[in-house]
Amino acid sequence: MCVDSDGCEIEGCSSSDEVHTLSGSMSPALNSSPDLHPCKPGQKFRAALLRCRSPFVAAVILSFGNVLNYMDRYTVAGVLLDIQKHFEVGDSGAGLLQTVFICSFMVAAPIFGYLGDRFNRKIILSCGIFFWSFVTLLSSFITKDYYWLLVLSRCLVGIGESSYSSISPTIIGDLFTNNKRTMMLSVFYLAIPLGSGLGYILGSIAKDAGGHWYWALRVSPMLGLIAGTLVLIFVTEPKRGSADHIAGRMQTRTSWLCDMKALAKNRSYVFSSLASAAVSFATGAFGIWIPQYLVRAQVVQKTAESCTSQPCSSKDSLIFGAITCVTGLLGVVIGAVTTRLCRQKTERADPLVCAVSMLGSAIFICLIFVVAKKSIVGAYICIFIGETLLFLNWAITADILMISDSLQESYATSILWQFLSLGYALMLCPFVIVLGGMFFLATALFFLEDRDKAEKHVSQLSQPPSTIKVTK
Repeated sequence: MCVDSDGCEIEGCSSSDEVHTLSGSMSPALNSSPDLHPCKPGQKFRAALLRCRSPFVAAVILSFGNVLNYMDRYTVAGVLLDIQKHFEVGDSGAGLLQTVFICSFMVAAPIFGYLGDRFNRKIILSCGIFFWSFVTLLSSFITKDYYWLLVLSRCLVGIGESSYSSISPTIIGDLFTNNKRTMMLSVFYLAIPLGSGLGYILGSIAKDAGGHWYWALRVSPMLGLIAGTLVLIFVTEPKRGSADHIAGRMQTRTSWLCDMKALAKNRSYVFSSLASAAVSFATGAFGIWIPQYLVRAQVVQKTAESCTSQPCSSKDSLIFGAITCVTGLLGVVIGAVTTRLCRQKTERADPLVCAVSMLGSAIFICLIFVVAKKSIVGAYICIFIGETLLFLNWAITADILMISDSLQESYATSILWQFLSLGYALMLCPFVIVLGGMFFLATALFFLEDRDKAEKHVSQLSQPPSTIKVTK
């Protein structure tokens, strides 16, 4: 039986040995009493709302927000050629959109991480969603003479999205434990490739439907407003460490500098972060420029014509978006199954699987630039395999393309050289991926030692105060 603080009995509650009040308190079971009266409509709504505020619902909403985060990020990539034609900018100018996004994201992420440890996380999350949604929507009204405003808007969007990526996984971590936590975080990160692929697909569809690339930037903001509202209403704010029963031991707040020194001493954390940065570097450039590279390849093969007026063809963006969605799902599933099987052989399975998959993806990404000159279908096959392997190690996107324009300067009128120069610039990706694989191998050397230290520290925090040994 559920009883409101005003003494009304809520219909539809099952009998049990305890009474759940709307304030969340527990009391011994009560028998039906004449003093209890039916709840008013507003009270029933409050009761229904509280029943919906479960950890599972919160995880679903946070995963939905993550889909939108990455969908918004890659919507620009899906209409990049139209943006270049509209504002009359080259590859370097277009690459600047992603560069400023990543730079602002990189600077703001640790700041939001610090704030998330000390203030209400769901308020920070929802404000971040509302902020980037508002900025993205406004950017769809920027006219041709104000390209710098579009660049500035992507910088601001990077700040808004960094708040979500930094904080939302910690809420899921505090709502679940053990296998449930792993499963929910897997779903959350599964939203990353799914959202990225949907960014290409929905952006291209919206552009074709509206007849202008502006419409591509008006889809995710509307959904973002819905996600932000859902976070405010249904997502609870758990105490840090509450799922692991260490919330009561985390009363002392350390300084940001102290936190950074502690992390720097964790060698597996440092090397895995460097490896993730390498993946981000490659996936950012790959995701932004591969659709346009394939367009240029078809122009060189004379199977398509260059885009001279808007809207440009969305075929390659749609295909690449679909491949990204599928390979993202496959990558996560294959990565989880492979790691689970390899853990039966070695406890260093996690970093080793990441290293091998990255080195394998580098091979197929190199093949893209060899095969694309002759066969677009062959290039898409290499993309499919390369992305599947790469998405085993999905990380925050980044951008490298400030090289292509300088390679084009001497051959500005050559369509072939425009195609080759972009390929030469993108060839940096597999080398960075190999470097990331090396960092994951280095992580494997220190993984067990650092994991044991972390588990020992959590175990100490979970003990009663009288049993904790203080070491000097």
